[in-house]
Amino acid sequence: MSQSTPLRTDVVVIGAGPVGLSAVFQCGMLKLRCHVVDALEAPGGQLTALYPEKPIYDVPGFPSIPAGELIDRLLEQVAPFTPEFHLSQQVVALEAVAGAESAAWRLTTSRGVVLEAAAVIIAAGAGAFGPNRPPLDRLEAFEGTSVFYMVSKREAFRGRKVVIAGGGDSAVDWAISLSDVAERVHVVHRRPKFRCAPESAARLDQLAAEGKIDLVIPYQLKALGGTEGRLESVTVADLDGAERRLDADVLLPFFGLAANLGPIAEWGLGVERQTIPVTQATCRTARPGIYAVGDVASYPGKLKLILTGFAEASAAAHNAFHDCRPGEALHFEHSTTTGVPGIPA
Repeated sequence: MSQSTPLRTDVVVIGAGPVGLSAVFQCGMLKLRCHVVDALEAPGGQLTALYPEKPIYDVPGFPSIPAGELIDRLLEQVAPFTPEFHLSQQVVALEAVAGAESAAWRLTTSRGVVLEAAAVIIAAGAGAFGPNRPPLDRLEAFEGTSVFYMVSKREAFRGRKVVIAGGGDSAVDWAISLSDVAERVHVVHRRPKFRCAPESAARLDQLAAEGKIDLVIPYQLKALGGTEGRLESVTVADLDGAERRLDADVLLPFFGLAANLGPIAEWGLGVERQTIPVTQATCRTARPGIYAVGDVASYPGKLKLILTGFAEASAAAHNAFHDCRPGEALHFEHSTTTGVPGIPA
């Protein structure tokens, strides 16, 4: 799909994770309109893709909040500003707009959407990412029906025979969580030791001792059995080639994500080690009108925390205001004084 007329806005936010959504809110409070581009099919970034039901403990005001619920709250917060989302696509090109009065940058997405804006806020985390897929024959035939790389709601696996492959936090956390609802949970890992928090490893061992989880170690995935996209079994093999067949309705391969900044690395932003150097006080990059926030932004002493990204989003929005409204003074007080534009106090 492509378009002939560019869509004009004040700010284009690249990345719809928690920090990107926070940037949309901060821009909205300054009456700046936003379009948002993200490679995933839904807002939320890694919080939605990897662990929507995993609790987060360091968001101010919430002693504990599930990652997916945090995204829901952020979407509710930006809703009054009606941002336009362009999902399942990447920004593949960025160019300066010569002589434009209200737009400094033109961006084109992989789906042919053309956007023009005075400012760009990059909140791309580690870049566009997708799952590391295991090298299995016929894997694609089962994807979306029996093979999943993320879990949105664990209730979808109630009463099912689940095989989880991987040895990191995602594999262990979901094995523990799904053991309450699944008929059976097999965890396949190529070595006895898991790369996860010690408390999680201890809980996994406890559930295995209680017979609620079957630890299939040391084994690796070998083959899938089933027809018409419906999984019936997963065959695994140990290091000597001995095979074992596991009855399965679902396979969850958790081998991490492959992340890449992609075209962003070619935009003259001085990318270093998959991050974009910025001035800490403003979150400005090496190019005027382009900002970077969240994990993709780097400066001395940087803490890669969601709450750090929230603060950076505010700094970027306030500085982007002057790109969008040149010559106009910004009179901003506390939100308790200004309220949310368009919403009665």
